[in-house]
Amino acid sequence: MENIQQVRAVWNGNRWELHLVCKKEIPVENAPGEKTAGIDLGINNYLAIDSEDGPLELYPGNTLKEDKHYFTRKEYQTEGENGPSKRSRKTRQKFSRRKDHFLHTLSKHIVQRCVDEGVEKIAVGDLSDIREDENGDSRNWGQSGNKKLHGWAFDRFARLLEYKAEEHGILVDRVDEENTSKTCSCCGQIRDANRVERGLYVCSSCETTMNADVYDAVNIRRKITQSPPLGDMSNGWLAQPGVFLFDGESGSFNTREQGECKP
Repeated sequence: MENIQQVRAVWNGNRWELHLVCKKEIPVENAPGEKTAGIDLGINNYLAIDSEDGPLELYPGNTLKEDKHYFTRKEYQTEGENGPSKRSRKTRQKFSRRKDHFLHTLSKHIVQRCVDEGVEKIAVGDLSDIREDENGDSRNWGQSGNKKLHGWAFDRFARLLEYKAEEHGILVDRVDEENTSKTCSCCGQIRDANRVERGLYVCSSCETTMNADVYDAVNIRRKITQSPPLGDMSNGWLAQPGVFLFDGESGSFNTREQGECKP
């Protein structure tokens, strides 16, 4: 074994393990094409992606929500009187492993979708300041908002996406999300009140109707292309994008139709 960078002793809850961190040079492929893609990260839909001349897709965060609710409750129920019990720690570790598996699977799936679509550059919304303001103080999103954001691991996902994409010659660029949720992707109007209800955006100027997360992803992609508003766009695929759900049994993402047709 060569190029050992670090040696760590790790307790997995039952026994000690010795982890060796090695450095390995991986040949970088050429980008699979010249197209761009935009990714918006969120709470209800963990991810929305728009690829140039390709499909618009949503990836709900239901699995993470359900796991977080279940394991947080189970951890609380097994908490010891003098701090975390052994069962409580094991519960926390299991949730951490399941979350990490979800993030690895999602980032790998997204990169493969981009390879298939001939993407060379991905723009992803930069959420590095979502927990802290410009002064370094913690932001308060309210009890419910703080609970949802805690542990959602947006930065972890972005880092996984970066290194998996790099293996295929795809560049990931974190971009400022300013005005992406206020600007109409079709006519360019900037207005706060165009979100008529949760998850739905209706432009008061051109009357385009679209899924709110999808149009965020469209605008994020435009940040790296510097392209003008897109003009006429089909309301159908904007308002009803493809939906991919995580299947815990197979450990993969399938379209909603595939999930519903499982025997």
